[in-house]
Amino acid sequence: MARIRQTAIIGTAALAVLAAGIAPASAATTTVRKGSATADAYSGNVQASLLGTATVSTSIGSGSCSESTMTGSINSDGSNLSVSSATFSGDGGGPCTGSTSATIETQNLPWSGGSVAYDAGHTGGRDATVTIANFSVKATVDIFGGITCQFGGNLTANGFNGDNASRPDTSSSEAQVGVQNAQVSKTGGSFLCPSTATVTANYALKGETAAGSGTYDQSLYVTG
Repeated sequence: MARIRQTAIIGTAALAVLAAGIAPASAATTTVRKGSATADAYSGNVQASLLGTATVSTSIGSGSCSESTMTGSINSDGSNLSVSSATFSGDGGGPCTGSTSATIETQNLPWSGGSVAYDAGHTGGRDATVTIANFSVKATVDIFGGITCQFGGNLTANGFNGDNASRPDTSSSEAQVGVQNAQVSKTGGSFLCPSTATVTANYALKGETAAGSGTYDQSLYVTG
């Protein structure tokens, strides 16, 4: 069960990361830039890569995934965040591990309607607020012959620039999205699935230097 929760949460965390690396959809003063506070605005494709592990806990257990990558796109003003692909797995591409193993699959892609808003007050040390909308994940847990649980909804996370001392992973100088003890709700599946799961995960965000190249080598930075 924990594994299933973990999967759903990781998907959510990844989305949050993508959103955070961009800029707020509703704040006209938010701008996503090419790597620094004074660089040109950035609009286009974005990739979020898991830093460390993503952990998920529920009333019946906990688990973690060590590999996760998500890709999508965003406007330079933080609007129209859309996630077109996402993967979640354990070491070597295997199942996520914990109390039991779990296979995670994304549902209803693309996930659109997300946004990021620059936080001028830097609440809790963050640079932006990330809103992830319409994410949906299905996890099949290897117990009792295989139990399937679905989780989804909207989630709010924190965004950090690569030079922010408060960023989750100081070993990485890329923009980051941090999801700390965020909850996602069950949307379908077995009656054995918990109603909620709590997730903690961090992602690094990058864009493309050459638009449409599929090579994510452009650092990102959010300003007001």
